[in-house]
Amino acid sequence: EPGALVTVHVDRPSTASSHPILNHFYTGHFITSILYLTGIALTILSLVLLAIIHDEWAVGVLCMLIAARFLNMIIIMRRTQMGWKGIPEPGVSGDLLVLLSQDRWVRIQGLVDDLKAVTAGQWLREQTTFEGFAAAFATLLVYSAAALAPNASTVGSLIIAALLLVSVALLGLCNSFTKDLHMFGRRVYISKKAKKYTRRLMMADELIAEQ
Repeated sequence: EPGALVTVHVDRPSTASSHPILNHFYTGHFITSILYLTGIALTILSLVLLAIIHDEWAVGVLCMLIAARFLNMIIIMRRTQMGWKGIPEPGVSGDLLVLLSQDRWVRIQGLVDDLKAVTAGQWLREQTTFEGFAAAFATLLVYSAAALAPNASTVGSLIIAALLLVSVALLGLCNSFTKDLHMFGRRVYISKKAKKYTRRLMMADELIAEQ
């Protein structure tokens, strides 16, 4: 928010899992976890319904979309491995002031090692040649699915269209309910209400006085 300082805290949840997928279900986001599981369940249900009506084209289109999403998910998981984060400083507390565009300010507090985990180094490494080919193949699958979709029956097309619409709605709900950022086993959350300032100097003087 322009002209406001947002204070966030970084910590390491005691229930965090080392696995990127399982970690989402251990972070206390019960509603978002249910929404994600609902999307998966609806996808499986759609496949079953398409198999029951013997619509092979619709099954193929849906499987291609699932495969494309799965490939992209694997690529992202491979690229988000913990990399360079500097020298460990256990037990040391840190306080960062991040100046964003449009006069937006964020203060990040927590242990130095936790701050480094979410701010230092490269968050998403560059794609390897193999990952680039896999991402291109996933994109080709999406285009191919769109090209083959007209061959599906009317009922099959309606099932796929309904699934896509519901999936978009579920994703929107997940985003609206998700308030914290989770990365590399750390949680970033707002610890204080945003505080507005009429001048930047007032914020600077207040922060200096705290030291």
